[in-house]
Amino acid sequence: MPVNLKKGQKVSLTKDNPGLTRVVVGLGWDVNAFDTGGAFDLDAAAFLLGDNGKTARSEDFVFYGNQKDPSGGVEHMGDNLTGVGDGDDEQIKVDLSRLPDNVTRVAFTVTIYEAEERRQNFGQVNNAFIRIYDETNGQELLRYDLGEDFSIETAAVFGELYKNNGEWKFNAIGSGYQGGLAALCANYGVEVE
Repeated sequence: MPVNLKKGQKVSLTKDNPGLTRVVVGLGWDVNAFDTGGAFDLDAAAFLLGDNGKTARSEDFVFYGNQKDPSGGVEHMGDNLTGVGDGDDEQIKVDLSRLPDNVTRVAFTVTIYEAEERRQNFGQVNNAFIRIYDETNGQELLRYDLGEDFSIETAAVFGELYKNNGEWKFNAIGSGYQGGLAALCANYGVEVE
């Protein structure tokens, strides 16, 4: 039975699941009924971080334009342009055993593509969630429903995997950012053009 997390809650993934190495992070959302005059395109991404909370290089930012980091430990499964339908809208596979030793955290984020031009924000997004399941057997391990905490933000950190004393844990973060993807990249030390 999966663990349902609240904002700020942390749970161990590997303690209760010895041998767990391959997980899939599913991210999903619905768009509310208010018409903004344009389609919503939300994009999931992963930032591979060191102890300093920064990426070591730009290739440690995994998204639809860079679908795999050099270690092969994190892989984006493709861009969903509409978010229509039930279940995960975008997925990111993580092989914990392939992550380099200097990667101690993997942050999972979602941004709204062209949010400013389209006058869109997370206040117009409903039912946002992140869930993690075991890739080998499909068993859902945890789920965090973000709730309606956002109003004007155009980017959000849903949660992060982090290594603590050799075991991998998950932190339900649920914090929003203004400034979209550029703000997230600046926060995590990724140079953007």
